[in-house]
Amino acid sequence: MRPDDWRRRAGSRRSDPARRGRRTDLPRTAGIEAVPRTTSSSDPRDAHLEPTGPSSGSAAVMLRRLLVATTNPGKLREIRAILADVPVELLSLEAWPELAEPEETGATFEENARAKALYYAEATGLPTVAEDSGLEIDALDGAPGVRSARFPGETYAEKFRLIYRLLDERGGRMSPARFVCALALAEDGRVTFEARGVVEGVIAPEPRGAGGFGYDPVFFVPSLGRTLAELPEEAKSAVSHRGRAFGALRAHLLGRVGAGTGTPE
Repeated sequence: MRPDDWRRRAGSRRSDPARRGRRTDLPRTAGIEAVPRTTSSSDPRDAHLEPTGPSSGSAAVMLRRLLVATTNPGKLREIRAILADVPVELLSLEAWPELAEPEETGATFEENARAKALYYAEATGLPTVAEDSGLEIDALDGAPGVRSARFPGETYAEKFRLIYRLLDERGGRMSPARFVCALALAEDGRVTFEARGVVEGVIAPEPRGAGGFGYDPVFFVPSLGRTLAELPEEAKSAVSHRGRAFGALRAHLLGRVGAGTGTPE
């Protein structure tokens, strides 16, 4: 795709409040209806649910294993760190190398997160959390937005150059911007939990920092005086969009399994 093609596509729609991180109506929790299943198998595709409470038929079911539906090593590293104290075994898509990725056709981060979570949960039989995230730049009408991973450029250095070129054409680089992360937890054919995390900032005058990944070097957080790529990983997780969304998931999971339950066998 040529830069001019992208400009026409990006300029054809204005970013709405949901894309700009203003939504407050997303459900945070929902009832869980799951059939407990136990097995002695060590295969990660088995034994993902364990009943809690006095009856194995209770609707209160804790997760023993949870699939984190991403192949991005940077995202997986951040998510594992955020959920480190949750007594649930986290699995990745590395256990299913033959599983094809679904197309991301949603118009919002939430739509893509829900679709991915439901797809992988059905394909693997495991409770699955999936996320969709991206960078929204006000001066570019919300682009790259849900197309952040598919924004033109083979490398992020090339993506950065295109972003700066488009911003220069519109009169300035330091546009207000935000990172958005929407996640969905799917179990037994339905979404049981959703969260949305947003961090506001501006586009840095030039890429800065060697940490993080993706668009982190061009996203400047004024209150910290640094880009996300200049922050230590723990500090980044405390303020980032992904840290906030998965922090909400962490609280949800701890509420279900109990902090003292221990790591599943």
